[in-house]
Amino acid sequence: MEDDAILSLFRERSENALSETEAKYGRLCYSVAYRILEDSQDSEECVNDTWMQAWNAIPPEWPRKLSAWLSRVTRNLAVSRFREKHAEKRGGSEIPLILDELAECLAGGTEPERELERKELAAAINGFLAGLKQEERDLFTARYFYAASHKELAERTGFSIPKIKTVLHRNRVKLMTYLKEEGLC
Repeated sequence: MEDDAILSLFRERSENALSETEAKYGRLCYSVAYRILEDSQDSEECVNDTWMQAWNAIPPEWPRKLSAWLSRVTRNLAVSRFREKHAEKRGGSEIPLILDELAECLAGGTEPERELERKELAAAINGFLAGLKQEERDLFTARYFYAASHKELAERTGFSIPKIKTVLHRNRVKLMTYLKEEGLC
């Protein structure tokens, strides 16, 4: 079923919206959650929370690209769940590494009263990503949005792990410079 039809089901408040969304995007959302949580039960719960959040948010929200919107919701829920579970310890997961890598670029957390700043930051990051070569943009989003490991990126691209790390580091430095120029860092 096409996204427009699924969104229409949400608008009509039809429960079929959830089953159609799960049929089309269930595997995508599960893979996003699993890469972060590395636990099947937590990932399934996170995906179910995604469907609940979609039900509560659509309408009034109308995502332009449903897959990206659902992925973002799932990722945010999974990161929150990960932080709750690992508040006192750091495991072998990629998430602490990813958060540490980006920490030098991004200041502070996202509190509700800072929603405007968050939106400005998101727009600035999107602008930064639009200026990257496709290959660099793909690496950046795979690492920092989908939580792909360096090994997975190397297998996917054929690049060596040191090259992957170098490209990501250089783009983080470029991002920090870009955000400073925009007055966001």
